[in-house]
Amino acid sequence: MKDKVFNTPIEKKFEFDEAVASVFDDMLSRSVPFYDEVRKLVIALILTEQEEGKKVLDLGSSTAKFLLDLHSKMDVKMQLKGLDNSQAMLDRADQKCQAFGAEIDLELADMLSYDYTKEDIIVANYTLQFIRPMQRVELVKKLYHALSDDGLFIFSEKVVFTDKKLDKDLIDIYYAYKKEQGYSEYEIAQKREALENVLIPFTIEENIQMCKEAGFKNIDTIFQWSNFVTFVSRK
Repeated sequence: MKDKVFNTPIEKKFEFDEAVASVFDDMLSRSVPFYDEVRKLVIALILTEQEEGKKVLDLGSSTAKFLLDLHSKMDVKMQLKGLDNSQAMLDRADQKCQAFGAEIDLELADMLSYDYTKEDIIVANYTLQFIRPMQRVELVKKLYHALSDDGLFIFSEKVVFTDKKLDKDLIDIYYAYKKEQGYSEYEIAQKREALENVLIPFTIEENIQMCKEAGFKNIDTIFQWSNFVTFVSRK
């Protein structure tokens, strides 16, 4: 279904409700530059680490598109699990998993208070940016301790830049990109207003420092388009 969530006046801040869940896959593909390519890149990276029984946890798993794509590419049986705090997202994810016959564990949970068990790989695709900064730092520390030795934390984020002119110019370039994807200026403005104080991005340096403070020994970026960046941290 095509994303038309913001072509009418908004009445509330952005949230992952049924209206968003129903168009979420289209929203991601048209709103996040190179989203499909980044998803494929992250999956390819995970597959280099695949082993029988290895555990992969997706935070903010939404409609399970990432986990389903990973499931379809696996050569061995890994344990796939998705956490999300939106029942609407999980309902759609469950329908898709049943349709594809995919054995994926989906759980309604608050990732901040969730009782994590040992994981080998944790993924967060544009998820941390919706968590308040102080809570975000504490969550990454929690994720570090939940990972097995040599485990990976792979996450993608929208970022800001310390150079204010550069930051504004790149935002303008991004909005031009969204227009090319079929969004109107009205829809772009509506979504920007809905996301204000809901999506709070860090700089690249702040994301790296957050991982260092959590204990990760190696933090690298493996993809960047303007203000969209994918990070890989190894325990």
